[in-house]
Amino acid sequence: MGEVRRHLKLVNGLARSEQSAVRRIIIAGNWKMYKTQAEALEFLQAFLPQLSETPESRKVVLCAPFTTLSSLSKTLHGSRVRVGAQNIHWAKEGAFTGEISGAMLTEIGVRYVVVGHSERRQYFGETDETVNQRLLAAQSFGLLPILCVGESKQQRDAGETEAVISRQLERGLVGADQTNLVIAYEPIWAIGTGDTCAAEEANRVIGLIRSQLKDTDVPIQYGGSVKPENIDEIMAQPEIDGALVGGASLEAESFARIVNYQS
Repeated sequence: MGEVRRHLKLVNGLARSEQSAVRRIIIAGNWKMYKTQAEALEFLQAFLPQLSETPESRKVVLCAPFTTLSSLSKTLHGSRVRVGAQNIHWAKEGAFTGEISGAMLTEIGVRYVVVGHSERRQYFGETDETVNQRLLAAQSFGLLPILCVGESKQQRDAGETEAVISRQLERGLVGADQTNLVIAYEPIWAIGTGDTCAAEEANRVIGLIRSQLKDTDVPIQYGGSVKPENIDEIMAQPEIDGALVGGASLEAESFARIVNYQS
């Protein structure tokens, strides 16, 4: 137990250091249910050499499948790339088949965790309330949660974007430490469809998100069909602090181009 406490103290300190600067730029790849352990390590061999000229101010995160996290963490130790998970349960331990706890993640060097992704909400029945529980669990273990919010095409067409996102934020952030998180605006209609939200519109919505936060320096990413061809325009927007990248993060060349966007 003493070793676990020392480890958690270290992780909490590292989490605070991740949040020390104002308006951090965070580029995170979400691999979803792709890549075996061998494929993940092969990706790193091609990807890491392309970061030699990446500005130090840019944080790079790989949110990978659970089976790859330990080997990624060991391989990336001492590098500038951080490891993230794609889910976390709110309980410290228990009879929750198929779930994973914050203690399990921090023990293997995970630093970030995605919560509230639309695919989790859509396919696994996650609600704003359970997303909030997962977010609080992440923070309690010194992890940096990436809270995903966004509207569906139907909600967008009905003019409900602001109301939907406001509700997701209000419920998802109950009891949260807003100095210790990242938010990702991912319009559901743009995820994996190739139908990218216009950069100016993404900037407008992210500005609205920021206006609802107690801490306006919270990093807010854009996600939804982010690719090398549009990253420069996205990152030129003043309210956008990074990207949560899906399919384009699976190939080393394309993700490196995104990380090395022209500012």
